[in-house]
Amino acid sequence: MTDPAAAYILRVRFRLQPDTDVRVDPETFETLVSWPAARPEADGWLFFRDHLWRGAVNDQLPLRELAENVLGPVAVEHVAFVELRTNETYLDALKDAIEEALERQPSPFGNATSADEVVKNHLGSAIHVREPR
Repeated sequence: MTDPAAAYILRVRFRLQPDTDVRVDPETFETLVSWPAARPEADGWLFFRDHLWRGAVNDQLPLRELAENVLGPVAVEHVAFVELRTNETYLDALKDAIEEALERQPSPFGNATSADEVVKNHLGSAIHVREPR
């Protein structure tokens, strides 16, 4: 289940693939994709751990495939992480869930010892906290 209070913002570059006789100009476009964040401890909540390292995409292929699935019949060439856009409540809940996960053995976060360390390791400083509307 996703949380409307948080989203991963991704910059996606894609190329149109028209029929062979059709030309388009430009062929390549860039857009921002707002990927809803899962509620902490719900399925998919470890998106940041699985796809990001130090505020950057750690493996292009899985995120390009995810983007192609949501954008339709386009060839995604590149995905860049922009930020986790969230509010204070979601960020606190995320850190609480990370702390709980750190107590389990084996930890899903390797050698990290605190939620702040996990957040920094995966998201870097790319967190934009905003007040709810």
